[in-house]
Order: sequence, then structure tokens, then C-alpha cells
Amino acid sequence: MSTAFSVEDLHFTYPSSKTETIKGISFTVQEGEIFGLLGPSGAGKSTTQKILIKLLENYSGRILYFGKDIHSLGSSFYEEIGVGFEMPVHFTKMTAAENLNFFSNFYQNKADVQGLMERVGLWEYRDIRVGEYSKGMKVRLNFVRAMLNRPRVLFLDEVTNGLDPKNARIIKDMIVEYRSQGGTVFLTTHLMNDVEQLCNRVAFCVDGRLHEISTPRELKMKYGKREIKVEYREKENTRSAVFPMASIGENEAFLNLLKSKEIETIHSGETSMEDIFITVTGVGVK
Repeated sequence: MSTAFSVEDLHFTYPSSKTETIKGISFTVQEGEIFGLLGPSGAGKSTTQKILIKLLENYSGRILYFGKDIHSLGSSFYEEIGVGFEMPVHFTKMTAAENLNFFSNFYQNKADVQGLMERVGLWEYRDIRVGEYSKGMKVRLNFVRAMLNRPRVLFLDEVTNGLDPKNARIIKDMIVEYRSQGGTVFLTTHLMNDVEQLCNRVAFCVDGRLHEISTPRELKMKYGKREIKVEYREKENTRSAVFPMASIGENEAFLNLLKSKEIETIHSGETSMEDIFITVTGVGVK
């Protein structure tokens, strides 16, 4: 697979600020992967995303898109990317179908709009004004809009925020299908379940710098405990015991417990992405 984005020593300062927002970050996003950029509010995630999609310029450093400096890319660049902002922006006095038709006309490549709307449960509501849509419907419509041009790279910001579990699962399934077909996804989110279910790799952005670029599994191995907790019944009470994972198959106390007690649950010491987020960034998930 090719490298979709290569970012080298990226710095950026907003004109109204005396302090850098992005402080020398470097990372790559491989073609065909879902790359998550995580971090607390104000850490620089959205700024990084806006730079990558050429909404912000006057940065220092180097950004390559499939080997080409993005400074050299013209309007054809936008034919290849799809963007779903956190706050859906639609023409509220127009219907959903009218909105999608309007934005679709900007592109040469055109997706199957009916198919996309049917997948997210909006096709039967296509002739209703967007101003009458619920928040969840607007979020789903926003995702469809990001897919209108059959993008090569998809930028998503809080893509399932505001969705019920059923519709969130539909969107996540569509993202996984998109990746399986060779698509590349750059994802920013505070929803750690989305990270665990979707991302191949993640990077934590803290105060304009990157920390811990790795896979969710490797992060869990690093920050988790190599132990097993067993909950079991004893005299109508639930009790627990913890055993080191090393040589667990030869641990006589563990094996005797399995043989002699009514086991209720067995858990490894694997930590959650939420706990890792708090540990790495020093703040809670908002």
C-alpha cells in the first residue's frame, strides 16, 4: 500500500495568536487504513485536519499526498477527498435530496445517492426540508454528503456523535466497508468505542504535539496489566481472585479454582481506550 499522507515537522500558528497551535508534529497515514487522531479539546486535532484538506495554509513543514506536496495540488485534490465536519452544515430550507444534488454537482465522480440514503435510513425522508430533521438525521445526511464523490480519502470528525447505537453501527459498518475497498480514513473523535472498533492506528495530540502513535491493541498491551481476574461463587457470595498471566496454564491455584468453584466471570487486565486516553493526555474524555 502507498502512503496517503506524510506529514513532516508541521508547525502552525493562527494569525490572532502568539502561541503555536501545532508544534512540530510528524506522522504518516497509509492507504487503506483508518487513522485516528485523538486528544482533548483545543489540542490541535481539528487544526491538523483543516491543514490536510487545504483549508488552512501558512504552515511550516512538509505534507505529501500520495507523494506530491499538497501546495502543488489544484482543485483536482478535492475530487479525491470527502469531509464530514463535526457540526453538520446544510441548507435547512432545502430538502435532503436538494442538498445532496447541489453538492454533488461540484464533483465529476458521483456516488449512488439513493443507495447511500437507503443504507442510513433517509431515503424515505429525502423530500423533507433539512430544517425539520432531527440531530441524528442531520448527522447521517452529513455522512452521505461526505461520500458523494466516492472519495479516495475520507476525513471524519465525530462521525457518530449524536447517533443512537443502531444508526451508529450502520455508519461504522459503512466506514469499514469503505476501508475494505481500499479507502483511507482520517478520523477525529472523543468516542473511544469508535476508536476501538474502527482504527488501525491512533495518535494522541496533546498541546500541539503527538504522543503514542500505535495500534489500539499495542496500546492496551502497554498500558494494561498482565493479570487475570476470576469472579466465582462461594457460599452464596461472589468472590474474586487475581492471578499473574505469566505461566497461567501452570498456576496450580488458578487451575484448582477453575475445577472447584462455580466461575461467574474471567477478565484479563486489559485496559480500555478511555483509560489510555486519560493516562496519555492527562485529561478525561469529553
